[in-house]
Amino acid sequence: MGWVEQRGKKFRLSFRYDGRMFRHSLGVETQKEADESLALVERNLRLLEEGVLDLPRGANLPLFLLSGGKLTAKPEVVDVVTLGGLVNLYLGAHSGAQESNTIYTARIHANHLKKSLGADFAVQNLATSDLQGHVDRRAKAKGRGGKPLSPTTIKKEIASLSGIWSWAVRMGHVTGPFPNKGLVYPKTSEKPPFQTRAEIEEQLKRGGLKDDEKRELWNSLFLTLPEVAEFLGYVQETARHDWIYPMFCFAAHTGARRSEILRSRIADFDFQAKSVLIREKKRVKGRRTTRRVPLSAFLAKVMREWFDAHPGGVYSICQPLKIFKSRKSRADYVPVTVDESNHHFNATIAGSKWEVIPGWHCFRHSFASNCAARGVDQRLINAWLGHQTEEMARRYAHLIPNVAKTALDSVFE
Repeated sequence: MGWVEQRGKKFRLSFRYDGRMFRHSLGVETQKEADESLALVERNLRLLEEGVLDLPRGANLPLFLLSGGKLTAKPEVVDVVTLGGLVNLYLGAHSGAQESNTIYTARIHANHLKKSLGADFAVQNLATSDLQGHVDRRAKAKGRGGKPLSPTTIKKEIASLSGIWSWAVRMGHVTGPFPNKGLVYPKTSEKPPFQTRAEIEEQLKRGGLKDDEKRELWNSLFLTLPEVAEFLGYVQETARHDWIYPMFCFAAHTGARRSEILRSRIADFDFQAKSVLIREKKRVKGRRTTRRVPLSAFLAKVMREWFDAHPGGVYSICQPLKIFKSRKSRADYVPVTVDESNHHFNATIAGSKWEVIPGWHCFRHSFASNCAARGVDQRLINAWLGHQTEEMARRYAHLIPNVAKTALDSVFE
């Protein structure tokens, strides 16, 4: 009924059925395996002729016989969407559309997830138990300085994956809801309220604080208005490049984020209307929005003088094409980069009394805190800062003149 031929290192099965010749390459390596395949085909051919097996219309006869009547066609290989592949698709689709810091953070979170679940993890099979396993593993991991990871950080990683999942559903890469319902996270502590330097130093004097608790305290630092003025005076005298002083002034007098400052343009400053347009990317997902912040007389003066000496181009904060005492040169006027702004921030405060300032965000906190302490309406603060979280508002709420406290004090007079 049939026979096997060897061609090189491959074996081919041939047989006749219903007056037709059929040939099929066998995925075997030895004569013994080829003979066994032939015997299987001949046995199933007899069952087919006896009516025990029923050949479906359009079926692949050799596959049908070799599988004992189970396969009617070559199995279709379905592309499995892996976690690593999905992350690459997501980052590629969103680079340029989202804030560079957002993409950077999503990439970091995704790297932790790939390390935990595996880059080849089949995303469609993701279950709540997989996510809970990630949460539990990350809860035992150590972060910066050897301290345990914050539950907030772990939640942000899951939130990043949830965002990737939602996009993947819209794109047809996966189906179904994100399986995060019922996840159990480690207990979290509310961040301390924003505090002055004097308040933080008073707590440090008492002693008994761990290193991570000290860092958390300094991360809650806000500068008072006299401290802001003193600090800006220090920067004006010590800054290594002309753009550094106006950038610090911009941050301190508007509460703008570092990325918003670097993205700003000269045309955004309306000196006649005494306001500056802030170009946002975070307030409305998927849309570039703007907000206006009043220009203080001080900031207007600083920026006018800076623009008079500006090296060129449209961006508010940029460097000359040829940087003094540097091998760097540029073909066009581009904004100062994130790395450059961070480097010069640290270089400016290094070795001074101001090196306790944790980063550019301290000036955003200081702006909000000082506005609250001066009794500025919360709605105005929200409008000036843009996309402000409820958690951040709680951290300076104690500075707002408290009507309830005044009322209670009157009871016990």
